[in-house]
Amino acid sequence: MTMPDAVHSAPGQPRATPLRDVHVRLGATMTEFAGWLMPLRYASETAEHQAVRQAAGLFDLSHMGEIAVAGPAAGAALDYALTGQLSALAPGRAKYTMICAPDGGVLDDLVVYRLGGDDFLIVANAANTGTVLTALAERVRGHDAEVVDRTDEYALIAIQGPHASQILARLTDTDLPAIRYYSGHRATVAGHQVLLARTGYTGEDGFELFADPAGADSLWAALTEAGERDGLRPAGLAARDTLRLEAGMPLYGNELSREVSPFDAGLGRVVALDKPGDFVGRAALAERAQATARHVLTGLTLASRRVARHGHPVVWNGQPCGTVTSGAPSPTLGVPIAMAYLDTDVMAAATPGTGGRLAVDIRGRAEPAQITSLPFYRRERPAPPRTGEHSS
Repeated sequence: MTMPDAVHSAPGQPRATPLRDVHVRLGATMTEFAGWLMPLRYASETAEHQAVRQAAGLFDLSHMGEIAVAGPAAGAALDYALTGQLSALAPGRAKYTMICAPDGGVLDDLVVYRLGGDDFLIVANAANTGTVLTALAERVRGHDAEVVDRTDEYALIAIQGPHASQILARLTDTDLPAIRYYSGHRATVAGHQVLLARTGYTGEDGFELFADPAGADSLWAALTEAGERDGLRPAGLAARDTLRLEAGMPLYGNELSREVSPFDAGLGRVVALDKPGDFVGRAALAERAQATARHVLTGLTLASRRVARHGHPVVWNGQPCGTVTSGAPSPTLGVPIAMAYLDTDVMAAATPGTGGRLAVDIRGRAEPAQITSLPFYRRERPAPPRTGEHSS
């Protein structure tokens, strides 16, 4: 794959994605994020959010890191390097997993695609691509496998929302209903060869397209035209953040960090303690799996219109009991929501009728809050057809 000149930035400047000129033409408000120049919003972040919930949104995710791990022992190497059992992943499927430090702290959360028998593609968060690349290179030593940074070889475009599939169907002969959630296949979309994955970070159905950067502008234009009558809108980082928050999806640097384990975040399911062989962090993670967590990630709904933000203290009867990790007004629910780590004993006590008072300290003012099960929002799935009926 080739890289257009437009993506290269001056030393010390944030990197531009292959779609930078598209965002400028659309009038996007641009911002630096994890070393990249990215669209924050195009007009109204609330309208962009609602478009994804009600129709479809188009995202530039080219800042994400893509790392290839290939070779006869690639599966075994990844079993040792990551928390999941990637050697058991079938070709064409994807898996959400994590890479942890020896003490069990999370270095990053990842999506791993098995493109073929010995060919894996790992998608890392933009801010952590270098960390993941270095850790993988160290951990595959002694295995017959190679680690290569492929980030510059991909533009990543996501189309998300209830109309995503019908929009994409106008541009490809691929049998989209046959593509299962968390799977990825080679496909042709609007004449472009892509890796087409049914994955996303919005809580909606949708697809992510890994494409040649040289054709990203053309592919974006084709998707935009195909989705015009369905209400497709370009969407920026601001909408992506409120969408993932409503869906209860963690963000590295907020809910996930070097200081927490997958079990703290309620994601112990990604740790395959029963897989054969050793892996980095196994002993520490096994210990954390058996220990009583000191704090637990939970959802909060605020009673006022004031918004809790990352770092705001949570208090129980006036005493500190936790910290907000993410917060925003919820366009879908119409109230402020947040995720926070709360002390375990407070989680047990802070139930309706106990007489206690849970609140978020927002600039010196205690705003009442209520514990809410995650996710805040779960998309409606169509009911299965009755006997004798066919799905449309």
